[in-house]
Amino acid sequence: MIGATFLWSIAGVFTRHLDSAKSFEVTFWRSFFCALTLIVWFVYARGVPGTVAYVRASGKGGAISGLMWAVMFTCFMIALTLTTTANTLIVNSLSPLFATILAWAVLKSPIATRTWLAIGAALVGMIIMFANQAQGGQTALLGMLIAFGVPVASGINIVTLKKTGAHVDLAPAVLIGGLISCAVTLPLSLPFAASGKDVFLLAILGIFQLGIPCVMMVRASAHLSAPEVALLGLLEVLMGPLWSWLGAGEVPAGSTLVGGAIVLAALVANELVPKSACLVSAQTKTGGIA
Repeated sequence: MIGATFLWSIAGVFTRHLDSAKSFEVTFWRSFFCALTLIVWFVYARGVPGTVAYVRASGKGGAISGLMWAVMFTCFMIALTLTTTANTLIVNSLSPLFATILAWAVLKSPIATRTWLAIGAALVGMIIMFANQAQGGQTALLGMLIAFGVPVASGINIVTLKKTGAHVDLAPAVLIGGLISCAVTLPLSLPFAASGKDVFLLAILGIFQLGIPCVMMVRASAHLSAPEVALLGLLEVLMGPLWSWLGAGEVPAGSTLVGGAIVLAALVANELVPKSACLVSAQTKTGGIA
């Protein structure tokens, strides 16, 4: 899971070294190579008939999930071309909180007090970040607004699948998302402006930043709890801006560091508090805390 998180975090620094590829073309090539990677993996593991059956077995739930993945792929890469890596990743990290809010609104699922506090703290952090971007320029602000498409689509994906009772395997849903993303962004990418170097860098992103980490996450999820996956996934928010700083000279603004720290602290606390509470309860029942 840590390896997958490391690979996810390289998107920003690679994007900063593109020559001429624009937002929709960047999305198209990354999605294309991601889909190609997953197809090769499926065919190698299952054969052609098995691959077709595997993808078809995801059914309506897979189609819905794939559509949401396509939105996430597109919004993420377009946001990266408009604002900083740190801004994009911090907004993306709000996915668990958005899913919780949508589940409360649609499924009437109760929200724990600690989660309301985390949502409030994350909101404060985002206000700090947005206030600075509003003063600094419209392009960066637009990039952050587009980045919100990722947590919104992620929340819709989770809530829709829960409401329909569908269980969707991540891998074929990501493949469907990649294919949908390719189909939608291809007409918007023409005529292609990417250089050979751009296509090479985007191939690296599609294969090593999206396709392979997806496979790694599927394998890791079988051995980790949901909170563990969520917490390890937050490492991307720390590593992504670091690579962009070291590899492309992109230094996060002070407001991004402050607001981002508040958001990350809220997310970590929301995941750790339940474990701490359970531990205290268990230890109290067995004679106190050692």
